[in-house]
Amino acid sequence: EALALPTEEAVRVALRTQQIIAEETGVANTIDPLGGAYFVEALTDRMEQQAYEYFAKIDQLGGMVQAVKEGYPQREIADAAFVYQRELETGVRKLVGVNAYTEGGGDETPILRIDPRFESDQVQRIRALRERRDGERTATALDRLTTAARDPNQNLMPLLLEATRAEATEGEIVQALQTVFGTYTETPAF
Repeated sequence: EALALPTEEAVRVALRTQQIIAEETGVANTIDPLGGAYFVEALTDRMEQQAYEYFAKIDQLGGMVQAVKEGYPQREIADAAFVYQRELETGVRKLVGVNAYTEGGGDETPILRIDPRFESDQVQRIRALRERRDGERTATALDRLTTAARDPNQNLMPLLLEATRAEATEGEIVQALQTVFGTYTETPAF
């Protein structure tokens, strides 16, 4: 407004900012949220207590590795997402622009489209790299990486650097490590 009247979009952004602060932060639920910082302290205390409850539950399960094996974090995330979505759909939780203060029509989200020539150019560069590099040196570096990955006490960073210097591609390095570690498949959390 210092230079000219605001555009319609600028007015909408300013209004949505105020609506987000009012509806999504909970700041309007107290008379003076920063006065004496009581409100902020209460929120902090509640969040800290909930975090400690999670830590206790994870300890009770035998640690984070065991909790992941049992699907605990995945279930908690899925449950929280379900509750959150239900609150949005019923209007208990307001999300500006989604279920509150929406504007009709729903503009289509623009999607960035990458020119296919970039992909074909990259494929050609990788082919050229594979033709000009010392294939034996690359294979040796990848074999050393795979062998070292089988030893849990081995530091893989120097071998990753060696494979990179031997001009192994990112895909080749990932494949070498997948032969040892496999590919993570998330367990369904229901």
